[in-house]
Amino acid sequence: MSLVGHDDAWAEWRSALGGARMHHAWLLAGKKGLGKASFAQAAARELVGVDPGFGDHPDILTLTYGPKNKEEAKKRDDGKPYDLARGIKVEQVREIQRRLTTRPTMGNRRAVIIDPADDMETGASNALLKSLEEPPEGTFFLLVAHSPARLLPTIRSRCRTVRFPTLSKEQMDALLRELAPDADIATRDASIDAAAGSPGAALSFVERDLGSAARLMRTIIEKGDRDFALRGELAGVIGAKQDIPRLQAILDLARAILAERVDHAGADPRKLVETHSELVRLTGEQPTYNFDPGLIAMEIGTLLAAAGAASERRNG
Repeated sequence: MSLVGHDDAWAEWRSALGGARMHHAWLLAGKKGLGKASFAQAAARELVGVDPGFGDHPDILTLTYGPKNKEEAKKRDDGKPYDLARGIKVEQVREIQRRLTTRPTMGNRRAVIIDPADDMETGASNALLKSLEEPPEGTFFLLVAHSPARLLPTIRSRCRTVRFPTLSKEQMDALLRELAPDADIATRDASIDAAAGSPGAALSFVERDLGSAARLMRTIIEKGDRDFALRGELAGVIGAKQDIPRLQAILDLARAILAERVDHAGADPRKLVETHSELVRLTGEQPTYNFDPGLIAMEIGTLLAAAGAASERRNG
């Protein structure tokens, strides 16, 4: 069964699959949370001719984030939780390339999925380019990319691009009613608004019960927070636990809410754009520096309050 919004992608893929000459590299482009990785896995199974229920297939190679360092790799090998690297490393690409020197195991086709390709380190991108320029016979590449512009132009030029559209609010609402039936209306609506058409993001917001955080953030950006009371409430909603996935979701939510404001700003929303850049910076630093959740709440609230005040002055 295809996910919502994938019909055109499947039509394009299956048309090529049934054609005389299949393109060797595909760029699956679109916002994070649209199901591109799920599409890649299912498409790879069709490519190598295996049923959906079949287990791991030796001719489907998936390249994604690995352990952060040797210590984390040892934890993985011991079956323990481990921290992931922030990018795909050149050694990972080279390991895949070594495996491509042999023929496919069970047929005459093999799929290599890179997810997300736009998080490859520079050395990894350059190494992959060589394989895209001279692809091994029977090997097809599927590159999942949330921000295709971050890929090398030479990589993009060698790929056939399939774009995945965001979903409408109506589609998102129907999906959340099906997949998260216990979510209250306020949480569901806040998650839909903040996710901006990404069902994966919306489900993440619902699962982490971020409806209250969304309401507080919108109130701060619309009305300000002179006495810091709303920022205190936001800190309480976020909680004191150092839960990195939850904090990342909170930061994603803040950026989405700010983006709504940018869309409705006046002719010169520079302060809003600057604030969005600060939130992007904070999101990137959070996994590394492990900021205190209370401080994250205060910084988010301060940025949103300042951006809201700037846009009011601009529009008023």
